[in-house]
Amino acid sequence: MGLHCLLLLLVFLSIASSGVFVGVLGSPELRALMEVKAALDPKGRVLASWTENGDPCADEFEGVACKEGKVANISLQGKGLSGSISPSVAQLKCLSGLYLHYNDLSGEIPKEISNLTELTDLYLNVNNLSGSIPEEIGNMASLQVLQLCYNQLTGSIPTQLGTLKKLAVLALQSNHLSGAIPASLGDLTQLMRLDLSFNHLFGSIPVKLAQIPQLIVLDLRNNTLSGSVPSELKKLNEGFQYGNNTNLCGVGFSSLRVCTSADILNPNRPEPFGPGANGLTRQDIPQSANVDCNNAHCSKSSKSSAAAIVGVIAAVAIAGVVSGLLAFTWYRRRKQKIGSALEISDSRLSTDHSKDIYRRSASPLISLEYSNGWDPLADGRSGVGFSQEVSQSFRFNLEEVECATQYFSDVNLLGKSNFAATYKGILRDGTVVAVKTINKTSCRTEESEFLKGLKILTMLRHENLVGLRGFCCSRGRGECFLVYDFIGNGSLSQYLDTKGDDENYKVLEWPTRVSIIKGIAKGIEYLHCNRSNKPSLVHQSISAEKVLIDHHFKPLLSGSGLHKLLADDVVFSTLKASAAMGYLAPEYTTIGRFTEKSDVYSFGVIIFQILTGKTKTPHLPRLEAESGKLDDLIDENIKGNFSKSEAAKLVSIALLCTSEIPEQRPTMEAVLQELNNSC
Repeated sequence: MGLHCLLLLLVFLSIASSGVFVGVLGSPELRALMEVKAALDPKGRVLASWTENGDPCADEFEGVACKEGKVANISLQGKGLSGSISPSVAQLKCLSGLYLHYNDLSGEIPKEISNLTELTDLYLNVNNLSGSIPEEIGNMASLQVLQLCYNQLTGSIPTQLGTLKKLAVLALQSNHLSGAIPASLGDLTQLMRLDLSFNHLFGSIPVKLAQIPQLIVLDLRNNTLSGSVPSELKKLNEGFQYGNNTNLCGVGFSSLRVCTSADILNPNRPEPFGPGANGLTRQDIPQSANVDCNNAHCSKSSKSSAAAIVGVIAAVAIAGVVSGLLAFTWYRRRKQKIGSALEISDSRLSTDHSKDIYRRSASPLISLEYSNGWDPLADGRSGVGFSQEVSQSFRFNLEEVECATQYFSDVNLLGKSNFAATYKGILRDGTVVAVKTINKTSCRTEESEFLKGLKILTMLRHENLVGLRGFCCSRGRGECFLVYDFIGNGSLSQYLDTKGDDENYKVLEWPTRVSIIKGIAKGIEYLHCNRSNKPSLVHQSISAEKVLIDHHFKPLLSGSGLHKLLADDVVFSTLKASAAMGYLAPEYTTIGRFTEKSDVYSFGVIIFQILTGKTKTPHLPRLEAESGKLDDLIDENIKGNFSKSEAAKLVSIALLCTSEIPEQRPTMEAVLQELNNSC
């Protein structure tokens, strides 16, 4: 009777999960999302936009993106979530990306997560997750990136992870994992990065790891590994890191001693022998240890386990057949709707470490894949591409960007706008950068236009423009990252609107103000000119906030060309701030477009701001300027220490640039020539 009930229950669950009861129970995805919300955000402080009456595929749910009407991506990294991961996430069958990293989630990783068979990217790192790594994750055949690092995970590394044939990145560092390194990880032929550092792993390094053809980085630091290091790992050069494993030995590694006979492990003994292995039970030893099962107890136990497994498989199989017959028609209809939009090439690697392969999609940020030799023209999808040289020199991958910003930590947040956030970061070579993150919903939907804009950004090179170091687009996260040089002295606006008696205020002396004005003019003139390697470009949003100041007080324009990447509605939304601060040229309200003369007007406004030391004025000081009363106009904080002839010339230029009639404004070339002749 008990078996009969069990079978009926399995049939019921299988039918329910197949969607037969959708019409009765409502939207299963919405219900699953609400259960996920309750677990992730138990106090309801973060995911307020997730409501029972909402539509997750209508841009109403924060961090949720859909594909063909199904939830395909959840990006909630760095949101301050303090709950746990609900097993209900397994009901989101079409999920391809799950990004919950850099939060404060606790509890165990639910084994049900393995039901997400279309998931390619799983980021649960930098949380407080505990318990063991579910061995069921080995069933997630589509998985390409598995990030579980910086948690409190315990137990051994499941040997089942060796079945993830598409896995390119496996990051388990900084946990409390113990046991041996499974030799089965050597079966991951597409693996490029394996990080097991800062754990409690012991035993030898499996020779099979050295035979992974794509491996670039193997980090085993700060464990208690012992024995001989496979010599083949020398080919990784600096990519192989093994420090603080005092019992390792080998030949050809500068910091390792030469092995002795005592270091060579008995091949008939399991791999995880070494420091801390005393008293180890068989349950602690991964299958990679090749433990012989010769005694009667072991044999009996194995047979009993096998019998139990066969029974369960049989029951599930019966349930599957029944539910399959009922759901077959539904499945075919659903399959026809989804089509092949999410089909993955067999040779596909990681989202951010792939090699000349892509996933078809309507969104440019989903179809762009950055890797060695990446070229959007390689598959003929777009009419605009990058040369091999540009591709190599501007390429970043997601892991580099995440590591640089400490996984987009709020500590590194420099600022936010309605379409982007900017973080301070440190690259591996120590270079300080600024990383601007832009969600795909804010970008141009036409891939050719997006790529054209990206190409223009790579062309911009001038001493008075903030330099773009590179870019990275993540299909799974649905974000694009622009990596710029970090300018550490703040923006021009920080040196204005401040009284001289403020102890934190540094007065801009007159020569510095003149130099800043000239530098801004040079940057704008460079954008406007049409050179052989770049087209003319209108900045569109010049302001004191967009002028950054380096440690030598040289001005650098930021945001140049950014509007070429952004959707029109996002660009238009930025106009409110420009208009409020007086930077928007008056003719824009009638012609509805930007021209070079629009930039000239904004430049004239900035001249007035630098001269007066004020940005927050209700109107341009045209009357004061036209009256010629310079002492009343120039910032009182410099206490009259300025050149009246230079000031008069700058006021004259500012008046011309802010003329109500665009045709009366000079070109930036003429402005720059006048500045060089007079100041």
